[in-house]
This record gives sequence, structure tokens and C-alpha cells, in this order.
Amino acid sequence: MSFELGLATFADLPPRVSGEQRMRELLEEARLADELGLDVFAVGEHHRPDYLISAPAVALAAIAAQTQRVRLSSAVTVLSSADPVRVFQEFAQVDLISGGRAEIMAGRGSFIESFPLFGYDLEDYDELYSEKLDLLLALRSGNPVSWSGRHRPALHGVEVYPRPVQDPLPIWVAVGGTPQSVVRAATLGLPLTIAIIGGSPAHFKPLVELYDRVWQQHGHALSQRRLAINTHAFVGRTRAEAYAAFTHPYLTMMNRIGRERGWPPAGRAQFEALAAPAGALAVGSPEEVAEKILAEHELFSNQRYIGQISVGAVAHADVMHSIELFGTTVAPLVREEIERRLTPAGPQPVTVLS
Repeated sequence: MSFELGLATFADLPPRVSGEQRMRELLEEARLADELGLDVFAVGEHHRPDYLISAPAVALAAIAAQTQRVRLSSAVTVLSSADPVRVFQEFAQVDLISGGRAEIMAGRGSFIESFPLFGYDLEDYDELYSEKLDLLLALRSGNPVSWSGRHRPALHGVEVYPRPVQDPLPIWVAVGGTPQSVVRAATLGLPLTIAIIGGSPAHFKPLVELYDRVWQQHGHALSQRRLAINTHAFVGRTRAEAYAAFTHPYLTMMNRIGRERGWPPAGRAQFEALAAPAGALAVGSPEEVAEKILAEHELFSNQRYIGQISVGAVAHADVMHSIELFGTTVAPLVREEIERRLTPAGPQPVTVLS
């Protein structure tokens, strides 16, 4: 299986940019990713004024009709506050529109606005996710569906349509560092996406080791395990060009969220530490970004990398330029090196001593 490279976006909605304009830009980003031969384009769900997309399947359906080969995923679907029946139906329809390219990235969500919006209690945060993931997997397994739980009326031998092209429809578990979510994914034999948005990727190594250990304990072959790493990323022709386009919008976005969560403010020094070789940000020249992705592959043996380039108020023209460099320069460098790493060494020459 080849190494996959893709993009994720929450379709950040900067001030003075209309929702209509931002949607046009999102479609342009997705079309470019497809034209460049990238493997995945993922759209996240939020219910806030600073993000465009509250219904990823609707946006992905529009993207599906305008692309040919790129796989289309949520990033993430906030499953805890969603109806799994509707989630399955919506993504089955995206799968039909796209000719079998849809995926669900199911997570608990990094924000909580959807819980009161849809009438859920935050005290049930983890139980809601566990129960709804169980139902989503039951729906995926085929008709008829019988299921019961605490937070939704039971289903008794019902049939749910439409059915997707892919059987099974891919479902990934998305986590930001919660061990119980990692254990859940491994126990169920589901692929895992780890979002690394701060600190050092090396700090996430124990989570991957936990995933691999529990995966094997539950009888899954390690060769079948699939892991994706998701980080913020930005590519310029040079490091200076990347920093000039990305630094201020990134820090503005992170500090806005940080004020809500009680994080200390971050400035240029913190940004440069994150963009250094040991940090979480993949920002710089094509060669520097490729080196960061390859270092993470060395650390995690992941099969997929997803970069979140469209962040905060980064100008759309700069985002498109970065995607272009990511697809034309970073991707070939990474793919070539990982193929070299994964290709078994051939017969070694024999030295004949006289």
C-alpha cells in the first residue's frame, strides 16, 4: 500500500469574507488537490461563526461532483452530537456521487457548541461517542439493522438506505491525544487519525505504541493497521516566504482559541519552536516540509499524512500557492523516499576472496 498524502480544512471563515466566497474558495482548493494527484481532501465540522462548514457531507458532495480521484473525508464528523443513521446515509450518498471515494473520520469534537445545539448533555460526552460509534458500525455492516442503546431509540430489524459503493464504507477514528479513544479504535480494528496541533510529535509516540499493542491483543494483524498523522502545514518557495504568509494568521487563530481555553498567549518565539525540526508545525520550504513529514513517518510508521494548510485568515492566493508546492514538490519527495524505505533490499553482492 502506497503512502498517502492529503489536505484537511475546517474552512476557516475570516472577517470580511462572505460564506459564499469562502465556499467558492473551498471548492477551488479541492479541485486543485485533485488535479495535483493528492490522495485525500478532508473537510471538518464546526458550529461556530469563525468556521464555514457545519455539514461536511454537503460540502463533500459538491466537491465529489467536481473531482475525479481524490478521496473525500470528514475531518471530523462530530459523532457524539450527530444521528448515526443520518451520518451513514449522507456519506453513503457522497460515496455514490463520488464513485466510491467517501470516508468518515469520526471524532468527539474539539469544541462543544454542537452539544447544546442538538440537545445533548456534556456529562454524557464519552458515552455518547462510544454508543453512537457502535451504531454507526452496525449500520455499516449491512441490512437489516437491530441495535439498542441509552441515548437513542432502538432499531429492530430496520433497513437503511442508500447503501454505499464501498463495502465497507471506511470509518476512521480521529483523536487529539485521548488514550481511551486510541484503545477504542484498536479494539474495534478501526484506522486511527492523530491530530498533532502542538508540542512535539515525539510526545505522541506512546499513543501509537498503545494503539499497536491493543490492536495486536485483539487479534488484528499489525500489517493491516492504518494510521494517519494530521498537523498544521504550510509550504513556501523558501522558509521566509512560508513564514510571511502563515505566521500571523496562524498565531491569531491559535490565540483566539487559546483565550477561550485558558492557554498562555503565543508569539513568534513559540511559532518558531513549533516549526523547528522537533516541533509539530510542518512549515517552510518544500524540502523542510518533506523532512518533517518523513521524520514523523520514521517515528510512527504511519500510512497517511494530512496537512491543514488553510488556517485562520491565510490569504486564499497563498493557500493555493502552498497547495501547489505541496502537490508538485513535497509529495514527490516524500513518496520517493518512503518507497525507498519500504522496498526490500535486493540480493547483496558476494565478495569472492582469492
